[in-house]
Amino acid sequence: MKPNIHPLYRPVVFHDTSANEYFKVGSTIKTERTIEYEGEVLPYVTLDVSSKSHVFYTGKQKDFAKEGSTARFNQRFGSFLSRNK
Repeated sequence: MKPNIHPLYRPVVFHDTSANEYFKVGSTIKTERTIEYEGEVLPYVTLDVSSKSHVFYTGKQKDFAKEGSTARFNQRFGSFLSRNK
């Protein structure tokens, strides 16, 4: 590897503010903020979404595939269509 061209790789604390979870992960992200975490002073970055709060990973998303498009259509417009018969 060529010297002096690679970014500094170090442990960084990421804070998911929506789930209030902290993650210590190796990263090259640049930040001036620091936090004391597990007895160490480490660089600190806040996140809006992570695997602890994103609906894809938490399983809290709507499951459209289970009900099907016809059922969704009837749920939205079924009462309107039955009134006009």
